[in-house]
Amino acid sequence: MTWTGRLLVATPSIEHPDFSRTVILLLQHDEDDGALGLVINRPLATEIAEVLPEWIDLTGSPPVVFGGGPVQPTGAICLGRRRPGGPLVGAFSELEGSPVVGTVDLDCPAEQLTDVVEAVRVFAGYAGWATGQLEAEVDDGDWWVLDALPGDAFTADPALLWAQVLRRQGPPLAFAATHPADVTLN
Repeated sequence: MTWTGRLLVATPSIEHPDFSRTVILLLQHDEDDGALGLVINRPLATEIAEVLPEWIDLTGSPPVVFGGGPVQPTGAICLGRRRPGGPLVGAFSELEGSPVVGTVDLDCPAEQLTDVVEAVRVFAGYAGWATGQLEAEVDDGDWWVLDALPGDAFTADPALLWAQVLRRQGPPLAFAATHPADVTLN
């Protein structure tokens, strides 16, 4: 069983600040190597124009770097949304199960990808799990594994993504979308 290309949605039981109310797109998951994903709903204050000005024209809204997770926060991973009918090139690697979303090689000149991708999003760091670790966390009720839509990783309003993903699941998961961040204030 592989969850590559699916979303991990934090349950309300996760209180750790790195993962509370996060939505993670799994880029890789298998029984031998563990899992790697990107938190897709945590924009940072750093604007793309500050760190990768050549990519600004391809960057979706908001045009900032996103906090992809606590592992290697000084490294960057770029996701791209492929243009309908756009050519396949080596600088764009399709995500398993999604011919529309994939990783983009930031070493490739951005202007070479204008016919390939309609939007990119850059993530600082990633989330990672050792073999069996993620499965155990799912079994413990820390994460929901849900289907991703191509637009999830490129939403213009990432602060709303956690609730939006839960609402589209229907009951009973949709009810969790209204769970207060701090139940003591309820």
